[in-house]
Amino acid sequence: MSDQQSASRGPLLRTLQQNGLTLVFGAAFLLTLVGQAFAGHAKFNSELTAEHLHAIGFGQYVTSSRFAVDVTENWQSEYLQFFLFIFLTVWLLQLGSPESKQLHKAGTESDREQRTGPFARPDSPRSAFTGGLRQTLYSRSLGLVMGTIFLASWAAQSITGMVALNEEQLRGLQAPMSWGQYVLSADFWDRTLQNWQSELLAVASMVILSVYLRQRGSPESKPVGSSHDATGVEG
Repeated sequence: MSDQQSASRGPLLRTLQQNGLTLVFGAAFLLTLVGQAFAGHAKFNSELTAEHLHAIGFGQYVTSSRFAVDVTENWQSEYLQFFLFIFLTVWLLQLGSPESKQLHKAGTESDREQRTGPFARPDSPRSAFTGGLRQTLYSRSLGLVMGTIFLASWAAQSITGMVALNEEQLRGLQAPMSWGQYVLSADFWDRTLQNWQSELLAVASMVILSVYLRQRGSPESKPVGSSHDATGVEG
């Protein structure tokens, strides 16, 4: 669609067209989060009933540590995946994958290639023109934010997981754990590692399968006619 055609549309339609990918995934996220809340509530009350305890309301469940740990354990693994992928692809390459840079571009690249300093363009972000700490932070801001979200969600998982486990311990008349004991416990690492391994497998699969397979029209795939050795080329 040309810029003129886009401008002729109303503001709402133009916003939807320009942000469709984010909006669809955001809506899908909210729907699945709500679905998880209802399913988790039913499962938790089933467990309470089996232990001859009173069921809890939906509002009480979605503000509980049990729901919080189930949510945050998935968030932290997702952001770990993105954090590692963003930073490792600066240096590590995969011949033939559109998920990799071209083989001669390993590293942080030159100012000319990155359009910073004297090579910034009129439409470049303001931080691309400046030097020093501001540009250093901005040039790594995506990975830093992803890493920060990962650490925050990991910490939230560890705290809410400790609370949820201690509630189970107290119901069974067992001594509660401290935070330090919990992050060294099998329960914590079972929750954590089962999510990490699935995310890392998914990334590795995407990197290698995109060498040989195609999805016409997707920027995550090479053009259908590209050779298997073509690297850093998107369709």
